[in-house]
Amino acid sequence: MTGDDFQTHPGGKGANQAVAIARLGYPVRLLARLGNDSFARQLREHLQSAKVDASAVIASDGPSGVAVIVVSRSGENCIVVTPGANAFLSPRDLDDNIELLRSAAMVLTQLEIPLDTVQHLAAICSREGIPLMLDPAPARVLPADLLQQVTWFTPNESEAAFFLGESATGVSGSQSIARELLARGPRNVVLKMGARGAYVATAEGLEAAISPFAVSAVDTTAAGDCFNGAFAAALCSGSDPAQSARFAAAAAAISVTRAGAQPAMPSAAEVDSLLNTVR
Repeated sequence: MTGDDFQTHPGGKGANQAVAIARLGYPVRLLARLGNDSFARQLREHLQSAKVDASAVIASDGPSGVAVIVVSRSGENCIVVTPGANAFLSPRDLDDNIELLRSAAMVLTQLEIPLDTVQHLAAICSREGIPLMLDPAPARVLPADLLQQVTWFTPNESEAAFFLGESATGVSGSQSIARELLARGPRNVVLKMGARGAYVATAEGLEAAISPFAVSAVDTTAAGDCFNGAFAAALCSGSDPAQSARFAAAAAAISVTRAGAQPAMPSAAEVDSLLNTVR
């Protein structure tokens, strides 16, 4: 097939979420690994310009993580990730930065780092009483005890289907899917449904459908990352889960109207403007 255009943008799920939070004016620190290639320098510079504290980003020999993203004319995307330096983020790296973790109002993580590191992070957060948000992408089989240590589990629809597996047969509707995911152990669930909005289900019994915002999508890359970052920032700012999810849905809606991952992340003023326009 012949494409129409080629662009390079800074990315990575953790970095995308960190930039989304920083663009909204909330302080954020990133604990990650970068390689020693030219991409690493560009990524560090971009994080710093976005006001992300990158002092805990560790240098590794070899390449940085990269993703090849094919975007259709309708804005949908297909992504192939090569982990690079992300594959070397270790439990010891977490222990070496324990004070950084202890200072967090919430910790966000994804599955672009080794599973044993994610498990160690969950154990730390559980022990220290730090809320942990897990964006389970790329989807992989997770131990039951890990899910039980997750405060917020935030899959999209395809990831939710992966985790439900055979039990997904006969389970339809966002409410039923969210309830089934809650039964797996996480304390709270947000089901991200793209153009159909989101669904929130909490251990306290809250169940809320979050309506989507009508926009013309250009590129859906990192919309889920934008949602996660905005959702975490809103929760940490004192909004309740339903309010936070609506704020996050608005942020993600703005992000899909722009090309790229981190460059598409909106400011708090832009999100507030959209929320005030659509009541």
